[in-house]
Amino acid sequence: MKKILMIGTGGTIACKQTDAGLTPGLNAEDILSYIPAVKHICTVEAIQVLNLDSTNVTPKHWKIIVKAIEENYSNYDGFVICHGTDTLAYTAAALSYMIQNSAKPIVITGSQKPISKDVTDAKSNLLNSFIYAADDESQNVNIVFDGKVICGTRAKKERAKSFNAFSSINFPYLAIIQDERIIRYIPEVPVRGIPCFYYEMSDKVTLLKLYPGMNPDILSYLFSNYDIIVIESFGVGGMPESLMEKFYEEMDNLAGTDKLAVMTTQVANEGSNMTVYEVGRQIKQDFHMIESYDMTLEATITKLMWLRGMNYSNARLREAFYTEINKDILFKKS
Repeated sequence: MKKILMIGTGGTIACKQTDAGLTPGLNAEDILSYIPAVKHICTVEAIQVLNLDSTNVTPKHWKIIVKAIEENYSNYDGFVICHGTDTLAYTAAALSYMIQNSAKPIVITGSQKPISKDVTDAKSNLLNSFIYAADDESQNVNIVFDGKVICGTRAKKERAKSFNAFSSINFPYLAIIQDERIIRYIPEVPVRGIPCFYYEMSDKVTLLKLYPGMNPDILSYLFSNYDIIVIESFGVGGMPESLMEKFYEEMDNLAGTDKLAVMTTQVANEGSNMTVYEVGRQIKQDFHMIESYDMTLEATITKLMWLRGMNYSNARLREAFYTEINKDILFKKS
């Protein structure tokens, strides 16, 4: 029987009702007590490393989770992380870059309702996570939620209340879990070699979401204070005419530095392609801009945090950004 380590971090799954609203109050052992059927699936031990509403999760908390997995990696066959849903997709993407080449499964799950409620998705999500973590073919960082297995770099929370909160963006579900059986849609290519653990995540990456009528002066502030600006543009990616003069001025000032602008899209599905329209083609050509193509915003942000944390030059960062990690990018035309 496989030996799995459950890592508690708080989140809705661990919440109790208080006068001030729901707040994490159950520890990992408490949560486990609600799914006694797990003893037929695997042997479970539990640790609590955080006790947060996931709104409060930051890169320093990702490092704590990574450290817990690295320190226990040789002692367990897999890991299940209980996490709040609001930033779960960011954590799954971040862990995909911070823990690479893992032949052991690292499963992240949570719930839309606390596990202590009579009506909850927590029990099925957690039990399914152990089923997936205890399977011989499971590996790397994935999310298990609502009976679906989502690659860690491909998830997005698209529903605030419904149990089917997460979708897999621009990539199929890896598997579904029905009646305690895993039905795999995509066979895993077995991981070879040893796992790699990373801890440095740069805080010099920021996001600019474009909207009609935006004041161009914001560009000066962001380029002065951050190394990488991810521009969340409209459609397949471009720059409004009202921002173009200031954008060119700032990009010209960055010439010869290690600062970058990276283009992504506000549209969840089908990705960017800056060469389609004049508003994107010209700036991509003039500045050889990186764009995210079919990557999720969560993966784009966390991958750039990781790459800038590695202190790569712009040329090496560009190459590494377009290098696929845990199925994060398929379409590449750098």
